[in-house]
Amino acid sequence: MTRWASTVVSRKWWVLTLAVFAVVVSGVWGTGVFAKLSSGGFIDPGSESAEVARIVEDNLGPQTPDIIAIYTAPDGKTLDDIGPQITASLDRFAAEVPTYSVTSYWTADATRKHLMVSEDGTKASAAITVDPDAGITAATFNDLLPKLEVEGVDTEFAGNSVVGVAFNNRLQQDLVLAEAIALPITLVLLVFIFGGLVAAAVPVFVGLLSIFSALATLRLLTLFTDVSSFAINVASLLGLGLAIDYGLFIVGRFREELESGADVAEATRRTVLTAGRTVLFSGLLLVCAFSGMLVFPQDVIKSLGFGAMAAVASAALLSLTAVPALLAILGHRINALSWRKDAAQRGEVRARKFWGSVVTWVMRRPVAIAVGIVAGLMVLAAPLLTASLGEVTYTALPENDPARIATDTLTTEFPTTGNGATLILRGTDGTAPTAADGAAVAQAAGQVPGIGAATVVASNGELVAVQAVYSEGVTTDDQSAAVDGLRAISVPEGTELLVGGGQATVDDGNAAIVHWMPVMIAIMVGSTLVLLFLAFGSVVLPIKAVAMAGLSLAATFGVLTWIFELGHGAGLLGVSPAPLEATFVVLILAVVFGLSTDYEVFLLSRMVEAHEAGATTEEAVRFGTERTGRIVTAAALLLVVVTGAFTISGLSIMRFLGVGMIVALLVDATVVRMLLVPSLVKLMGEANWWAPAWMKKVHAKVGLGH
Repeated sequence: MTRWASTVVSRKWWVLTLAVFAVVVSGVWGTGVFAKLSSGGFIDPGSESAEVARIVEDNLGPQTPDIIAIYTAPDGKTLDDIGPQITASLDRFAAEVPTYSVTSYWTADATRKHLMVSEDGTKASAAITVDPDAGITAATFNDLLPKLEVEGVDTEFAGNSVVGVAFNNRLQQDLVLAEAIALPITLVLLVFIFGGLVAAAVPVFVGLLSIFSALATLRLLTLFTDVSSFAINVASLLGLGLAIDYGLFIVGRFREELESGADVAEATRRTVLTAGRTVLFSGLLLVCAFSGMLVFPQDVIKSLGFGAMAAVASAALLSLTAVPALLAILGHRINALSWRKDAAQRGEVRARKFWGSVVTWVMRRPVAIAVGIVAGLMVLAAPLLTASLGEVTYTALPENDPARIATDTLTTEFPTTGNGATLILRGTDGTAPTAADGAAVAQAAGQVPGIGAATVVASNGELVAVQAVYSEGVTTDDQSAAVDGLRAISVPEGTELLVGGGQATVDDGNAAIVHWMPVMIAIMVGSTLVLLFLAFGSVVLPIKAVAMAGLSLAATFGVLTWIFELGHGAGLLGVSPAPLEATFVVLILAVVFGLSTDYEVFLLSRMVEAHEAGATTEEAVRFGTERTGRIVTAAALLLVVVTGAFTISGLSIMRFLGVGMIVALLVDATVVRMLLVPSLVKLMGEANWWAPAWMKKVHAKVGLGH
């Protein structure tokens, strides 16, 4: 770090120019990521249900249509009257677009015809499956829908691909709107925090660069793996928020060094060696936290992890290159464009006085404050005991979204669409199951509670496929129980039964998340304990940091369960109560844990700095809180603004993420960091700095320093 600090000072223009040029050029290339995003990835590829899906597609072809067009007969006409127009339109579509199958009410056989007409007889549907090798992307998919419209006939579009593209479009719109709202508000807040426009503009400038950098990283990842459309919003807004937070921390330290009498070059070097080291360490901690997401088998979780890691890396690297170089160039002009000459100094004095009085009050009654806060957080966490995991469905779209409206029409006005489970009976010893074996399995499946009917739908000499349709009106829990019942069916010797279908896929995905969650937590906790020990040379401080993060997480998920699953206040947010979406539970877990330990590093780094300079524990607590109280709470406030922009999204799952971030940041950066942590450090006294002698020797050799 010492060599790099000197390089930034001596070659500041080169460092700034190269950093900006590299980020902008790569970012322009990175904007191409929007055409390469995936709307899937929620399936565990190693699960039983995924194996069923592969078997069905390999042997029977694609069974789920990409587009379901719903045509409504105009007043005065019947479905038969408009049949020739629609059939001609579908024929033209099949001639222009490579399709695997096109089936409509007007061309379907008797077994399917009655499923493709609404109960009142005014609407009929057509199911279109695009050829998997047609090269249709999310960017070009929307061009297909107008080709299926018929003049004078009201047309709606549902289907998995239609809903997936609707999610992509909504996410892109939300990202632009969120950044358009967050950036101006952030800049205004920074002007008040810093007392000047120039100082405020530096973090925002780097925040914009971090967005470009994150886009470039995600575009690069699309060359090797699927990247979820959700990863764009997470990476962009998280990168923006962290870059602003890091910029706030570094600019604040730079101004502090200038006020101490150091010249610009020396102030820049000290800033890189102190705040810069903390930012580097913070970035490493966050990357370790998000790396735990890579253990899950679902591509969507992996891509969210990659996106978050890209955001952290972008923010940290830019904060160690572009920010110090820019500060070295600006020098004392960092305080320019202020409403009064000493606005920055007056603001800092007021902040230190305020947080000094707060921490003094806390240390006078540490037991009462610690017990009260822990009890309060446990109360907030209580609803978590009733939490359950769910899935992302089309209902996450806004109520006025055309894809949601069409899907609602399909599910409420049409007969059962055959929603159920798919059973595959195959041999295990080289002997194919017989027709009698398949019939026996179908008969047994029909007796399972929650199953209305089960029939053999295909047999190719190697396997038998059985479709088990759920009974009318069964709940999601009933369907899950039915899947368990189907998997418990006894089969003839020498065969095995695999169960797939929509609910089986969801259950298998959630089971995989529950299975791998402890591994993710072990990675996060283990890496945090090791890194914090290497940073601070204490055993107690890392354990306390992990415990505080756990409390913040428990309180956050308790509040989310109370709102989004139990429904208290859900109407105000425009969402319907439902189980917590498992993928975003994982994401919030990683983000909140990472940010919690991140703020702990900001706070403890100044406490350790003071203690190593000879201060007592109480003096170190006061010094650290006075110097970082303003930074930590301001950083949290700015991140609330940036990530809170998720709450304006039309997607309920993004609102879930936004509310989760707001709750976590407000609880962690104020109640936990500024009140609970000082009280606990005060109570533990000199024990805070303890480590066994052999670990002290290890830290002396390989410690990272603070």
